[in-house]
Amino acid sequence: MLIIDRFEGEWAVVEYQKKTFNFPKELLPSQAKEGDVIEINVLIDAQGTRSRAEKIKKLADELFED
Repeated sequence: MLIIDRFEGEWAVVEYQKKTFNFPKELLPSQAKEGDVIEINVLIDAQGTRSRAEKIKKLADELFED
């Protein structure tokens, strides 16, 4: 269970299993408030990962040309 503990500037301090971490406030719904239980779904963007890897490879190839 993820609980919004408090807000500090642009960050929400979120509690998860007796630990806290900062989460960007801008990624939360505008009506989110202290004490709310939130749910976060994480997905892997396979196309974004491939695109990023291709860009990095291209830059490395250009940098290390023979």
